[in-house]
Amino acid sequence: MAVVSSIAGSSISNSRVARSLAKRMAQSFVRTVACIMLLTTATFAAQPETVTSYKDPADLVRKAVQNEIKAATDDTARFLFRGIKTTPRESTTRLYVETKEATAGLVVAYNGKPLTPEQRKDEEARVERFINSPEEMKKKREQERANAEHTMRIIRALPEAFLFEYSGEEPASEGMGRAGATLVKLNFHPNPAYQPPSHVEEVLTGMQGFVLVDAARFRLASIDGTLFKTVGFGWGILGHLDHGGRFIVQQQEVGDNLWEISSMTLNFTGKILLFKNLSINSTEIFSAFKRVPADLTFAQALELLKKESAISAEAADNSATAKPASQ
Repeated sequence: MAVVSSIAGSSISNSRVARSLAKRMAQSFVRTVACIMLLTTATFAAQPETVTSYKDPADLVRKAVQNEIKAATDDTARFLFRGIKTTPRESTTRLYVETKEATAGLVVAYNGKPLTPEQRKDEEARVERFINSPEEMKKKREQERANAEHTMRIIRALPEAFLFEYSGEEPASEGMGRAGATLVKLNFHPNPAYQPPSHVEEVLTGMQGFVLVDAARFRLASIDGTLFKTVGFGWGILGHLDHGGRFIVQQQEVGDNLWEISSMTLNFTGKILLFKNLSINSTEIFSAFKRVPADLTFAQALELLKKESAISAEAADNSATAKPASQ
């Protein structure tokens, strides 16, 4: 899910994957923001369904964070899934496959229209470069690892960086949480006693919002965070994010006690490298999760993506052909 993790960190290290230099840095750290607190898989034994028995909401957050960290180290569950990213200008549909080497992603539609044969060929060639160039694959893998490292630093800091307050409960919903579960709502704001150990954690001092926690699984089902003040990253040398910036990340159980990010909404403005304006306004919805073999290679993932892309294109063609007949 975010999404804060490397608003500072991934910018400095030129890093979630930016799924010209300044533009790449902007995309990378904002996408990492969307994944701040939402990773994947694993679970603890069943716990009480509500937080009413907890005297300290921070204790619930601490246990949820421990579970998310544990989940991040479980490398046995991988998925194929669909993502539709919408911006004020257009929507882009991608298919993703997680592999032991890196995550493979293939564009299959723009504004709901499947790619033309020529566009599909170009897109497949773009992804194939990672297979044909060990250096390109190495860069991609190192970038993803750097993003994960920064994310983990932010996650570990959460219990100390924020103060949490119980704010009620609400049922899980489609795309958020676990079917039938009761989610605990906890408001959060910065802990004035917290001292960020590095520039990576600095952004937490300017954030407030709420989280929804599955208290029975110790999983973070949603986080809604807003910057209540302008926040610099890299001590302000590389840039800043304007106050009012907001992100919403949701996570859902996709079966067998495995969780994946289901949606990310980002709305940020600011500056990069002190002079380049930054404006991010997008929503990405993830769905159709399917387990794939844990030992799947990147090359095998691309072949799988090609097959899924062809199936999607054929389904779209059949739908377009059938529509006039039904009118």
